[in-house]
Amino acid sequence: MAGTGEKKEEADYKRLHSFPLIRHTDMPEEMRVETMELCVTACEKFATNNESAAKMIKESMDKKFGSSWHVVIGEGFGFEVTHEVKNLLYMFFGGGLAVCVWKCS
Repeated sequence: MAGTGEKKEEADYKRLHSFPLIRHTDMPEEMRVETMELCVTACEKFATNNESAAKMIKESMDKKFGSSWHVVIGEGFGFEVTHEVKNLLYMFFGGGLAVCVWKCS
């Protein structure tokens, strides 16, 4: 029965960390809040498909803030990107899921 205990602990951990946690951003407040809400909505809507969530975020950001937005969603990745100033958001959601959104021309 050890497997059931582990699953319960993981579910409790994910429930505790279901709020978005911003790791790094240089976005203005209004853009940051909108982007964060969009990321949470996309990750909840496509909980089992990170690619669809990333596509939804990218398309919405392109429409709202102009083109050339990039989105990476996953677990256990690092990154180094060149981006336009005031256009980067790196956050965690739902435990170990990371979302990185940036704009470059």
